[in-house]
Amino acid sequence: MLAAERKLRIVDYVKENRIAAVSVLAKEFNVHEATIRRDLAEIEQEGLLRRTHGGVIVDPGANIEPSFSERASDQLDQKKRIGRMAASMIEDGEHVILDSGTTTIHIAQHLVNRTNLTVVTNDINVAAELRDSAGVTVIITGGELYRSSYMLNGMFTDQILSSLHVQKAFLGTPAIHPKHGLTHPEAQLVVTKQGMIRSAQEIIVVADDTKIGKVSLHSVAPVQAVHTFITGSEASDPQVRSFQDAGVRVITV
Repeated sequence: MLAAERKLRIVDYVKENRIAAVSVLAKEFNVHEATIRRDLAEIEQEGLLRRTHGGVIVDPGANIEPSFSERASDQLDQKKRIGRMAASMIEDGEHVILDSGTTTIHIAQHLVNRTNLTVVTNDINVAAELRDSAGVTVIITGGELYRSSYMLNGMFTDQILSSLHVQKAFLGTPAIHPKHGLTHPEAQLVVTKQGMIRSAQEIIVVADDTKIGKVSLHSVAPVQAVHTFITGSEASDPQVRSFQDAGVRVITV
């Protein structure tokens, strides 16, 4: 296992268990404790976890996303509205990317009866929504499984994305800012999102209003890379104008 993949899994493991000892992590990942300590030092520098004596915990103040289950239930009505609008922008015959996330899954739910459509995704949950859709071809990127959210990430994911060309990519994000663009708390996930952006002619960000104005540790893309931003009507007029002034088309639902 590559070091980057192991660190991704360590973060995932600690998110699920809230705390872990170095000895436990060494056994779980079949490496020396010294290797785990080095990994933890690097992970802590990225603001994802906080080391304690002999182990590591999820720091409530750390720059880290909530768990998948927490995100799935948060702003649910708004995400459903965003998903419906985003799906209406997809035309039969198109090739599109659906990023992993708790908003993009609602896009997939509105595509089940479409025809002559190809959907590329790195999310097993998204793919499962389309499993019985005879008119939709589903391409799963492959990669390392991010267990807490059924997302696929890593070298294999990035290799597949680099070989594809689609009309539209629908990206989720935990943070979007009119000046700082798209950012993410986890460095391991940035490359995949950047690959999706490079593979698509049109970039559409789907995110509820609570993500607006937030800035995370790692830069994904400047706001100029975004063509359309779909968010909830809960977004304020000044928030909407700040993106429009930056040249982004904003749709509120």
